Amino acid sequence: MSWGMFCAIPCPLKRWDEKAKGLMLLMLPLIGAMIGALWALAAFLLCMAALPGLMTAGLLTVIPYLLTGFIHLDGYMDCCDAILSRRDIEERRRILKDSHTGAFAVIALTVVILLSFSFLTGLSDRTPVWCLIFLPAASRCVSALGVMSLSPMPGSSYEKVQPEVSNGCRAGAWILLVAAAVLPMLLFGWTGLCAVVTMAVSALAMFRGRSQLGGMNGDISGFAITLGECAGICALVLLSGGIV
Repeated sequence: MSWGMFCAIPCPLKRWDEKAKGLMLLMLPLIGAMIGALWALAAFLLCMAALPGLMTAGLLTVIPYLLTGFIHLDGYMDCCDAILSRRDIEERRRILKDSHTGAFAVIALTVVILLSFSFLTGLSDRTPVWCLIFLPAASRCVSALGVMSLSPMPGSSYEKVQPEVSNGCRAGAWILLVAAAVLPMLLFGWTGLCAVVTMAVSALAMFRGRSQLGGMNGDISGFAITLGECAGICALVLLSGGIV
């Protein structure tokens, strides 16, 4: 269920069980790890192929968006349109649901892609590209916990999901969050802190979106994931000394 909803790679087994929505959220960080593994593999192969730096950076910028079918980027753009409008909360919610793309969404999209691309041009032999496995997992740990625990926005589909989330699912999500924070540091030293940076920025973005829009929903989840992963990319390159 989680694979089919949050990943664009065709799922080999399509099943749906309304009673398992809580477990679907618990699996979200593992879907992130799968996306991260493919992202890291692509980075390893592109670096091995010794392609021009700009070409490698361009491909690595779009790969995570392609693997998710742009679902989280869509939520990021919707939230930017709503939050940056600086209107009253009812108008922000109306803008959030508007299918039209506003100027703020375009500007915010340009900024996040430009930041990701420019920092990815700084990849070097010192950069442990396998650390990319943990960035999508880390951002989705925060997102999953937010959806499980924070009050949903009125009218959000998560209003029906949250009561079905057990304490066991919440505990499991916390365990995955700790693992996603600790494992990168054990494997890659201080460079592994990029996963913690991803979590911190994702959490800040999530609480900012929730406070501005009056509740948690899928768009805010995408907003947090997108900003968290962008910050994680920046931290990975800086912590590994990729930019001189």
